[in-house]
Amino acid sequence: MSLKQTLRVMVVDDMSVSRGLLTQALEEMGVWNVDAESSAQSALTRLAANPVHLVLSDYNMPGMDGLQLLHGLRQNRTTQRIGFILVTGTPSPALIEQGRRLGLNNMVKKPFSTAQLKQAIEAVVGAL
Repeated sequence: MSLKQTLRVMVVDDMSVSRGLLTQALEEMGVWNVDAESSAQSALTRLAANPVHLVLSDYNMPGMDGLQLLHGLRQNRTTQRIGFILVTGTPSPALIEQGRRLGLNNMVKKPFSTAQLKQAIEAVVGAL
């Protein structure tokens, strides 16, 4: 069985259009085991109960942002090894550095193409 058939991904974004674009790009790659959450807090709760292989998270969300979600995942033994890719329209050097300190695996700048997203994912989990 190939990696893309077994890979479990969670998309976290407060904007339904953005969740849809990420999910559509994953489906174009052949990744079908995709869950989605509209808030980082609800994602953190679900992931603690049922971890996935990879999280694609928006940075700018109300309540808890993407880096706070990453920090929460890295603090929990059950979720600390989940791959994490931050998706943002404003990847400043300070944001990238903060993410790296927290254990960020990769970053994708919005808007992105399916090819760019696939490259970022493969850098974290291996060839799809």
